[in-house]
Amino acid sequence: MPAILLLLAYIFSFTHPPKVEKTYPVGQIKTTMGEVLFWLYDETPTHKASFVKLANEGYWDTLTFNRVINNFVAQGGCPDTPAGFAGSPYLLKPEFRPTLRHVYGAVGAGRDNNPEMLSAGCQFYIVQNKKGEHRLDDKFTVFGQVFKGMDVIDAIVAVKKDSTNKPLTPIKLDVNIINLTASELKKQGYTIK
Repeated sequence: MPAILLLLAYIFSFTHPPKVEKTYPVGQIKTTMGEVLFWLYDETPTHKASFVKLANEGYWDTLTFNRVINNFVAQGGCPDTPAGFAGSPYLLKPEFRPTLRHVYGAVGAGRDNNPEMLSAGCQFYIVQNKKGEHRLDDKFTVFGQVFKGMDVIDAIVAVKKDSTNKPLTPIKLDVNIINLTASELKKQGYTIK
């Protein structure tokens, strides 16, 4: 009799597999000053896919927050040079969305003054101005929103910097994608809408 029960349990395990809770990709930036977590918007699929790809490749892990301005942004990735974003691996078409604005904690894609408003694949910034930076709306693509770690960004923009707003002590990036369930996200302070 026990052998039959074992066989039935075995068959049941294949016909009724355990439910696997859905996970969501979340941007993670680890620095010596702390961790930042942010939601990646489905409404900007090209920018989201690009960020996930570069993070998974470890693209930013040798780079820094290269431009930090209090009451404006913390910017990282490829350097913003007078020649534009020559070091970017590729450029992305803009994905402006009227529902995604430059509010405190918005994660956006940097770009130079190119007429098509193409984003540099490598450059991202986080809005640190508590009132937002609405002059950037519909000019730069917002593709994420910080939900944990804005205290870290506030500390980053307050560091000592040179005349180009580059921190005197480099703030290295460790950028990752972590997959969290809805309940794990809620514990971290984000509720899926």
